[in-house]
Amino acid sequence: MKKNFYIVFQLVILKFIFLSSFIWAQNENTITIIGRELIGRVENGEMIREVIGDVVLTQGNVVITCDRAIQYIERNDAKLMGNVIVRQDTLTIKTDEGFYFGNSRRAYSNKGVILDDKKVILTARIGEYFFNEQYADFEENVKLVDAASTLTSERLIYYRRLDKAVAIDNVKIIDAENEITADSLIHYRNEKMTYGFDNIKIKNFRNNTWIFGDRITDDRNKNYSLIDLNPLLVQIDSVKTKVGDSIIVTIDSLIIKSNKMESFRDTTNRFIATDSVLIVRGNFASRNDYTIYFRDKDKIITNKKDGNFEPPILWFENSQLSGDSITIFLKESKIDEIFINRNALLVSENILFPKRFDQISGSRIVLRFYDGKLSATEVFENVLSIYFLYEGPDPNGAIKASAKDAIIEILDGRVDKVKLYGNPNSEFFPEILVRNKEKEFTLPRFQYFGSRPTREYLIQINKKEKNIIE
Repeated sequence: MKKNFYIVFQLVILKFIFLSSFIWAQNENTITIIGRELIGRVENGEMIREVIGDVVLTQGNVVITCDRAIQYIERNDAKLMGNVIVRQDTLTIKTDEGFYFGNSRRAYSNKGVILDDKKVILTARIGEYFFNEQYADFEENVKLVDAASTLTSERLIYYRRLDKAVAIDNVKIIDAENEITADSLIHYRNEKMTYGFDNIKIKNFRNNTWIFGDRITDDRNKNYSLIDLNPLLVQIDSVKTKVGDSIIVTIDSLIIKSNKMESFRDTTNRFIATDSVLIVRGNFASRNDYTIYFRDKDKIITNKKDGNFEPPILWFENSQLSGDSITIFLKESKIDEIFINRNALLVSENILFPKRFDQISGSRIVLRFYDGKLSATEVFENVLSIYFLYEGPDPNGAIKASAKDAIIEILDGRVDKVKLYGNPNSEFFPEILVRNKEKEFTLPRFQYFGSRPTREYLIQINKKEKNIIE
C-alpha cells in the first residue's frame, strides 16, 4: 500500500513539474528544453528537470544544443553539458560546458569558449555573452582574429553592434606590418580606428622600427598614427664599414624623442616629431622643434618653427651646425650629405682649447661625407669665417675671412684646403692679439648651444625601453 502511494505521489510531482514547465513556456521569456529523455525532480524545494540526449534549448531566436542539460525551472536557468553550441542569427558560440540564464538572456562558461559571428573569431578560457545587448565579455588567454589582424589580451569586451573591442591587460595586436602592445586598447573594426593606452610599443617588421608611448591613435584607413604622450622612436640598423679587405658590420640605432609624433604610412612613408625633439644617431645628435623623417628615402629634415628663437641644432663629432632648416641624407645607414639652409652656421670646438671655436657662416652650408666621414664643407653667399691656427700643439693666432662662396676640403679629419670665391678677403691676427681675447673672435651670428642630447641621456629618461635602445 505504501509502495503504491509512493508511485502515485511521484506521478503527481512529475505531472506538476511538467505542468509548471508548460505554464512557464507560455511566457515568451521562459526557456524551453526538449530532448530524448526527461527526468523531473525536486532538490532543496526547487523544481528541476534534467534533459538527456539531443537536447535543444530555445528562447526567442536563441537556440542551444548540447548532450545534457539541467533546467532550474523557477530560476529560468539551465546548466549545459557536452558539445554545447549556442546560435543566434549569424552568431555561434561553442564550449564543453556552460550556463544559460533566461531572465537576463546571457550565456556563461569557464571551460573554454569559441565565439564566431562571421566577422571575428573570439576565444578565451572564460566567456560570457549578453544576447539582448549583443556583447561578449571574455577573460584569460583571449584571442580575437579577423581578416586583417590578431588581437590577444587577458580580458576583452566585444560589442557586436558597434564592431568595437575593448582589450585590457597584456594587449597585443599583430597585422601584416606591425605588432602593437599596450596595457589597454579600444579597436573599432568598421572604422579601422585603434586607441591604445599606457606602455605602448609598436614594432614595424618592414623597417625594424620601434615606437613607444603612453597614448596612441591609429587610423588604418588613412594609414596614420598619432602618439602624443611620452613618444619615442628607435630604428635599429646594421652599418657596414670597409676596413682593408674586410667588411665589418655594426649595429647602430636612430633614436628620436619628442612631445608628439605622427606616422604617415602613405606613399611618402614619413614620420613627424614635434616639440622638444631630441635625435641621436651614432656620432651625430640634434635638438629642434620639428623633424620630418622620410623612412624610405633615408632623409631627415629639421625646421625652425615660426616664432621660435632657437633654430634647429645638429652636432656632428666636435662640430655644431645650426640654421633655419637642416636636411640630413643617409646612405646605407651612414650620413651622406647635410644641407643647412638660411642663417647657416657651423661651429667647431677645439677640445684642448675650449674657448677657441672655428666658425663659418653663410646663407647655405653643405657638408659632404665619404664612407661616413666628413670630406668637404661648401658655404654659399655672404661667407664669414674665423679659424684659429696652431703650430704643432701650440696656438698660433687666427684668421678672419670673407667671400661670396667657399669650399673647405677635409683630409683625415683635418682642414686640407680652403678655397674662397667672389671678392675673397682675409686678415691674420698673431697669437699675441688673440690670447685671452677669444671672445672678440666670434661671428655676428655666433651662438654655442649646450645640452647636446646623448644616447645615455635618452636611455636614462626612457628606462622602460632601455633593452631595446641598448
